Amino acid sequence: MKYKYYYKTPDGFSDIWMNSDGEFLTGLWFEGSRDAAKHCIDCAEKLLPVFEDTMKWLDLYFEGKKPDFVPKYKIENLTDFRKEVMEYMLSIPYGETLTYGDIAGDIAKKRGIEKMSSRAVGGAVGWNPICLIVPCHRVVGSNRSLTGYGGGIKNKIALLKLEQNDMDKFIIPKKGTAL
Repeated sequence: MKYKYYYKTPDGFSDIWMNSDGEFLTGLWFEGSRDAAKHCIDCAEKLLPVFEDTMKWLDLYFEGKKPDFVPKYKIENLTDFRKEVMEYMLSIPYGETLTYGDIAGDIAKKRGIEKMSSRAVGGAVGWNPICLIVPCHRVVGSNRSLTGYGGGIKNKIALLKLEQNDMDKFIIPKKGTAL
């Protein structure tokens, strides 16, 4: 059976839906975002221990603290490439960012190849089903543009501000798919 639960975020953020297989967190999405289509609509709504842990994590995070634990989560259908990109996202420290190109360059170097597509990295980052905990919001465009966030540009900006990033170093798009 699959489950869902709703989390009310503080002002400035869209609220969040969580999904679970009953034991692990399997999805975390901002309501109304492009990624919300991944949310399990027909799931039973029930407060599970994994949702309680996730809400504790989210409470700490939205208080501007770096949580010292991670709720039990499981990401299914991971290809080797997606797993590699997920590991890079998990390595980005709180309050810092990397570009899609940074990740692509590191993967190419690790694999001993000349180059890796930043767009391929972008696809893997965008595929991430567990936002915030797997911090896809910390990946930005090569020109420091805040682009490509399925959770919505408003949320990406608010998350980066919450993590005390210097917002003057970023370019905020005025139009396009990032909005």
